[in-house]
Amino acid sequence: MTKAVVLSDYGSPDGLVPGEVEIGPPGAEQIRVNVEFAGVGPTDLAIRSGRLKGAFGARPGSVLGFEAAGVVDAVGSSVIDVRPGDAVAVFLPELGGYAGQVLARYWVRVPRSVGAQAAAALPASGEAAARVVDEVGVAAGETVLIVGAAGSVGLIASQLAVARGAEVVAAVRPGDFDLMASVGAAPVAYGPELVANVRAVAPSVDAVIDVSGAGVLGAAVELAGGPGRVVTLSDPHAADFAVRLSGPDGPRITSRLEAVMELLAAGRLTLRSQSVAPLMDAAQVHRGMENGGLRTKVLLSTQV
Repeated sequence: MTKAVVLSDYGSPDGLVPGEVEIGPPGAEQIRVNVEFAGVGPTDLAIRSGRLKGAFGARPGSVLGFEAAGVVDAVGSSVIDVRPGDAVAVFLPELGGYAGQVLARYWVRVPRSVGAQAAAALPASGEAAARVVDEVGVAAGETVLIVGAAGSVGLIASQLAVARGAEVVAAVRPGDFDLMASVGAAPVAYGPELVANVRAVAPSVDAVIDVSGAGVLGAAVELAGGPGRVVTLSDPHAADFAVRLSGPDGPRITSRLEAVMELLAAGRLTLRSQSVAPLMDAAQVHRGMENGGLRTKVLLSTQV
């Protein structure tokens, strides 16, 4: 058995309670990891609240968390690229990160130049960012609008698009303008005047990436001249606008994790700043994120 934060029921953050879960031996293509830090993301809150009830296999009695970093404890019979004692970051499409141990089938080795906190903040956001940039086909010379660009996913996606030679328009809060300018994007305020704000700096937009889920798909389709190159990570109304709702692409997860980790290790990727809370404070962290009092990427530590 390992300590964990368990989803006792859908609803308020009080549904996240201390508990224990049994983590068995790894399957042939899995590894078992002693977790040091687990990342908390907006989708965790949506699952816990019941807005994504049943998604990602989550149900009462399960453990949330899409990403973690730690040390390999055991490997399956088919695993040859890591061994016990290696530092890894793991992406967990079936969840499980809010625990002392986790079984994973998607991982990336953590280079010595990357700390465990940064490693834990990367997998889910990095995979999602690389995926949506690929899905809209960002190319050199194009203009890409990223809505919610200052969040963990949007910040990485902005940098990946800039690295491809695209002009990035970043729709963010005014307080994040300097951050976006520092990574080479042109910031604009998002809100009811999004279309006008974007057109003031970019006469045309080739593609739109929505990582905000804030009801902007109508404006996104208008700006892109149609839904073909618009993608959202979290807006449940995507089908109403004929827009792609992006989800993990299993065959490419590992290669995308390796690509973003390589950039991070080389100092070519800026992550959202991180703060750390004890694992058993997960309910308090969820409450703070919902209230808008936490603007950093929050990591849950099993060590404090």
